[in-house]
Amino acid sequence: MTRRQVIRLGTLTAGIGGITGFYSWQVEPYWMEFVHQQMPVTNLPADLAGKTLLQISDIHVGNRFNPRYLIESFRAAQALDPDFVVYTGDYVSYENAEQFGQLEDVLRHTVHGRLGTIGILGNHDYGRSWAEPAVAERITELLKAAGVTVLRNAATTRAGLHFLGLDDYYGTNFHPDQVMPQHDTEQPTVLLCHNPDVCDMDVWHGYRGWILAGHTHGGQVKPPFLNPPVLPVRNERYAAGRVDLQDDRTLYVNRALGCLWPLRFNVRPEITVFELTAA
Repeated sequence: MTRRQVIRLGTLTAGIGGITGFYSWQVEPYWMEFVHQQMPVTNLPADLAGKTLLQISDIHVGNRFNPRYLIESFRAAQALDPDFVVYTGDYVSYENAEQFGQLEDVLRHTVHGRLGTIGILGNHDYGRSWAEPAVAERITELLKAAGVTVLRNAATTRAGLHFLGLDDYYGTNFHPDQVMPQHDTEQPTVLLCHNPDVCDMDVWHGYRGWILAGHTHGGQVKPPFLNPPVLPVRNERYAAGRVDLQDDRTLYVNRALGCLWPLRFNVRPEITVFELTAA
């Protein structure tokens, strides 16, 4: 290879690297995708067939990216006029009390479901080292003021659809035994659980149905044809998307709307649009 060819190859490689870096930093983190999925639910009431359920997860309000992106994404979701909306945790990237005001600003644009709006907490909602329950209490208050029913090891029913919500696995209030032993396996149910690793724990008490989770962000960076190099879960099957747990439970891991740092490649941010169907 001649010196001129080496220079051309180096220039081309640098150009491709620069374009890829710019795309991963300034384009894909803000290129939200609506992902459409069918959700077959056992014993679903006939009048709920065809209704929509939106999952929004891991918005990570904070100082690391412009909150206008989140507000614009919320407005796009509102235009879908969903029947149910669920939020599966990590509303902030907590540093200090400033995040409460930032979250309140974003929550002025909360996406509501016509029949129900349900949420749970994630690990980042428990402050530093996931060990500040006062932070979780304040975020819970802000969510409730915005019209979100927050389930912390609790259950609720909206329009005939039952919701179970577990508090975060890493937080200070993870007590699934407060709700799971009492659930009725005959009810049409959707369970919310921020960290998908909980699927492998012995806490389910015969639950069969859908589990909606977040936490992983899909790894944020995924080389083509390879697994994400970094995932914050023990079970790497739970990177993103639909997972059949082979025991009548179906897990769905949302890739997150926000991010800890604005860097994504081959893992676009997501709002999931489920269509309810009878199983």
